[in-house]
Amino acid sequence: MVSQSSSVGYTIMGKTADLTAVQKTTIDTLHKEGKTQKVIAKEPGCSQSSVSKHINRGVKGRKRCGRKKCTSNRDNHTLERIVKQNPFKNVGEIHKEWTAAGVSASRTTMHRRMQDMGFSCRIPCVKPLLNKTQHQKRLAWAKDKKDWTAAEWSKVMFSDESTFCISFGNQGPRVWRKRGEAQNPRCLKSSVKFPQSVMVWGAMSSAGVGPLCFLRSKVNAAAYQEVLEHFMFPAADQLY
Repeated sequence: MVSQSSSVGYTIMGKTADLTAVQKTTIDTLHKEGKTQKVIAKEPGCSQSSVSKHINRGVKGRKRCGRKKCTSNRDNHTLERIVKQNPFKNVGEIHKEWTAAGVSASRTTMHRRMQDMGFSCRIPCVKPLLNKTQHQKRLAWAKDKKDWTAAEWSKVMFSDESTFCISFGNQGPRVWRKRGEAQNPRCLKSSVKFPQSVMVWGAMSSAGVGPLCFLRSKVNAAAYQEVLEHFMFPAADQLY
């Protein structure tokens, strides 16, 4: 970049752009062939000064300008560890713990570092709280059916009851997580009870869906038998 002052009559030289990878390769090739710097400069379309500097300092780019980051790699690793240990903490709590570890940085800087790491503040997925035995039983069932064909699955009707929360503003705390971590156990919100809720039973298969049954009481053996008799079996007869 060059600017000219007509009143004073001098030229101010600004920073020039770094050489591209193609220009550097061209300069290196011609330099190995024994060409002069003046001849080399014409081929990539740069100044003789740029050619000279590149040859003298090798292929290293010039020292970058700009302010140095106020946090070190160790500080950033500490921040990532804090977030992963308890991803449900808010920004204020995370910043307090981070600064307590000896880091001097603002909330804005901390938030920027978290974004650089890939963390985003999201509403957590809600999953039933399962114990180890329940996990093992579900895994064993899945392994037993993993080789079933589409024809075999088409003969199966799935039914289940679920509780739906009908109150608003009950999402709870948000979670800091990275892309692809929505189903990570440490980023899930366990569902154990639902205030102002309604329980609904339903069924589905490859042939279609069954009717919805709204349950007014807890599902015990008698209630479940009544659901099967009045909803499940009629739905199966209709679909198959």
